[in-house]
Amino acid sequence: MMAAMGRAARGWRPFWLHQVVEYGLGLALVAQGVQSPTPTWPALAGGLLVLNAALVDGPLGAFRAVSRQLHRWLDVVVIALLALVAALPFLDTDNTSRLLMAGVAVILAVMWWTTKFDKPVARRREGRAGDAAGTAGRLVGSAVRTARQRRGS
Repeated sequence: MMAAMGRAARGWRPFWLHQVVEYGLGLALVAQGVQSPTPTWPALAGGLLVLNAALVDGPLGAFRAVSRQLHRWLDVVVIALLALVAALPFLDTDNTSRLLMAGVAVILAVMWWTTKFDKPVARRREGRAGDAAGTAGRLVGSAVRTARQRRGS
């Protein structure tokens, strides 16, 4: 019962918004790395996050090499790596970068939990209303085309 309720409650955020947040947070980490006295870890983490968003087969994916289902689990890996890098004391990273990486990991975890990773189902126009709308659109398009041709002659 609890698993079914949790699954119904999550998955309401569209995937394109998930990608926008990943790109934004990744670029924020890269910008933090550029301004940090120890830029290596935040810049690498931001680059990894941007690459993760760019590789997925989504509306804002640049390369579309990874399915959404695989991306779902790659997100878990990225979140774990961000949390690990933020928590390990022997890595040469300033406290601001550590806090930002931990915060990004939390934000990504919430985004991951509430994102709908399934591809949208193509909608079909059914019934007379859909047919009438299609016919009306074609009729208006034909009338506009005819008027433009007459005006040009």
